[in-house]
Amino acid sequence: MELNGRVIGLGIELLIESNYKVWRTCLESYLIGEDLWEVVSGDDTAAPENNAQNVDSLEQWTQNNDKEEFVLKRSISHALFEHVLRCKSTSEICQRLYNKKAASVRS
Repeated sequence: MELNGRVIGLGIELLIESNYKVWRTCLESYLIGEDLWEVVSGDDTAAPENNAQNVDSLEQWTQNNDKEEFVLKRSISHALFEHVLRCKSTSEICQRLYNKKAASVRS
């Protein structure tokens, strides 16, 4: 699934300790192109309330979150993957990676 540090089919470099800025820029472009960016950064970062009025919205949000989670997890190196294992949403994965990157810059 990987070729020279790239995720086959996505054209995105695997996230490693030293390429966060490039990875983030490429990932953001890919997710915007796939209409998935709002799940990470927009108004759709949390699932809609689970009730009869929101059945379709919740199903769509869940599907988009699952797609984006797959892309994120496939584009993270094994060395960094442990940092996102317990995340419950793509927004949480991105926040965890951002915080990890911010912490490594401060040290």
